[in-house]
Amino acid sequence: MKPEFNAPAWSDELDCAVTLCDTEGVVLYQNERSIAVNGDVRGKSMLPCHNERSRAIIARLIAEGGRNVYTIEKRGVRKLIYQTVWRREGAIGGLVEFSLELPDEMPHYVRS
Repeated sequence: MKPEFNAPAWSDELDCAVTLCDTEGVVLYQNERSIAVNGDVRGKSMLPCHNERSRAIIARLIAEGGRNVYTIEKRGVRKLIYQTVWRREGAIGGLVEFSLELPDEMPHYVRS
């Protein structure tokens, strides 16, 4: 059985992958892009898909809050991975991950 999560409708068709889990690592929501990239893992634990180092980061984020941000390259595509806690009424409800493809050339602006 897949758990229900009322994600905002706009997140379904974003041009980036959005995956959301609870505090136990069970995936509650994936948008269409996440399902296309990762397969449909709603209702399953994401922890077996991660190595020991990654599981420690996930546990720390869920316990303390905060974020984990990094870039990867997979099959020639560079991506920004942004993981942060989500909250319900102030309490940590789990993690959300945004995975965004990065173009080869990307401007960087410094604003004051």
